Amino acid sequence: MASVQDIKRRIRSVRNTSKITRAMELVAAAKLRKAQARIEAMRPYADRMLELMAGTARAAESIQGIPLLERREVEKVAVLPLTGDRGLAGPFNGQILRRAFALERELSADGYDVRWLIAGKKGRSTLAFRRYDLTAAWTGFSSEPSYVDAQAIANRLTELYVEGEVDRVMIVYNHFESALVQRVVQQEVLPIAEDIFERGEEDVKEAALRGDFFYEPDPEQILARLVPVYLETEVYRALLESAASEQGARMTAMRNASKNAGELIDRLTLEMNRARQAEITQEILEVVAGADALQG
Repeated sequence: MASVQDIKRRIRSVRNTSKITRAMELVAAAKLRKAQARIEAMRPYADRMLELMAGTARAAESIQGIPLLERREVEKVAVLPLTGDRGLAGPFNGQILRRAFALERELSADGYDVRWLIAGKKGRSTLAFRRYDLTAAWTGFSSEPSYVDAQAIANRLTELYVEGEVDRVMIVYNHFESALVQRVVQQEVLPIAEDIFERGEEDVKEAALRGDFFYEPDPEQILARLVPVYLETEVYRALLESAASEQGARMTAMRNASKNAGELIDRLTLEMNRARQAEITQEILEVVAGADALQG
């Protein structure tokens, strides 16, 4: 059995760790509220963007000349997991990478050439450890992404697709459901699916009832400018969902760590009391034994 002093040191160490995990839980909770507010703020913008694209596409005579809408025979597929820059977030990073590796196996089994892009230091270090060749990597903004970060990623994806280096782009990220639940999703962002123009059909019809639209320049030119912005919006939305999921996962992980630390302190305190009682009992036995020796 460990001595009382050793157990006291362990209790002190666990208590200090518990203070750190509690502080990290509070920080993650504050960042989570901010991330949720950003998601709610960008949803109206995304809805209006989709509505505008749907209306412009219906006014256009043809959408065949827009590169990001071009569908061609798929040979090379880019996989982009959105991971975090830091750990201590429970299964957040692990489940993203597991899904990405499973997607790679599925694509390889179907005969596709898989190209890797990565966002987040954790994902980059894992792929580097496995000696994967990275076409592009972005780090440093997983907890608080900005629209500029989304633009950088979207521009690179557009460049790869337009130049024919990839024929499809898949993003794998955690979709935020709640602080306790983050659902892994994989989304095809390129080529942009033509069915997105049908999602805002009702909104477009309602807008059409309010008056006619006049397009300057032509609808085809406007749509060609809107499509890259739509891609940026989708990437930005995925980054915000991932950021909120990361903070939710970290808050939950730190809360569980603090709870486990409290339970460990309780067990160590009980063990310390038993050790102290054993020492007292041993001292009493030694005193009694010494008294018997003197009497003998």
